[in-house]
Amino acid sequence: MESVDEVIPIAQMWEERRHLTDAAYQMLGSRPEAEYVVDEVYRCWYGLPERERAQVVQPRSWLVGSTSRICRARLAASQGGKSGTSAESAQPDDREHTDRARHSLRARHARPAAQQHDAVAGAVRDACRAEAPEALEALLAPDVSVLFDGGGKVRAPARPIHGFRQVAWCLLSLLARHPRTTLDTHSINGRTGLVVRYDRQVAAVLTLDVADARVVQVWVTLNPDKLRSWNRPA
Repeated sequence: MESVDEVIPIAQMWEERRHLTDAAYQMLGSRPEAEYVVDEVYRCWYGLPERERAQVVQPRSWLVGSTSRICRARLAASQGGKSGTSAESAQPDDREHTDRARHSLRARHARPAAQQHDAVAGAVRDACRAEAPEALEALLAPDVSVLFDGGGKVRAPARPIHGFRQVAWCLLSLLARHPRTTLDTHSINGRTGLVVRYDRQVAAVLTLDVADARVVQVWVTLNPDKLRSWNRPA
């Protein structure tokens, strides 16, 4: 059984969303409609109480079933009926905002020179590429946190993960090697971060807060809406 906060590889995450979108498109015949349905499916997923979500043995099967149900409801509505949608998108809790603010303040007070920050980011990239947990752990502060912004539109952890061993495991799981996945450093808001591409499309952007030559916080953007600007044609 998958835990509520299990981290799945980016390749699996995006294949899952693509599969659901294709299934919805086959039923509805419209890409925009299919995308809307898939967004609603993930809203329903994160609208489940945590205990109930943890009891879902096969999350992907649950998502496929929900996709079919919502598509049928929309088809019925288009023929003269009405159907509502359910749960709102999950929002980060206050503790997440507090953690982010605390670590960001710490990073600002101990912000390293750009060259040192770049070196740390490059070392994190190399450790993730090599799938080397000990090397990655050595780059993380003991109380490091990783936070996710999936926008309720992909199956990502809903809560922050804390501690250097847990964060290292999380990043290595998320960035697991795959023939169609690449990991590179890139300037993000004036500081070097990490960009993950899946099938040449940006699938995740990782912002690193660094203090005292260690990463104190990682912010992982997975929300497809927020990644559109990265995927616009040049």
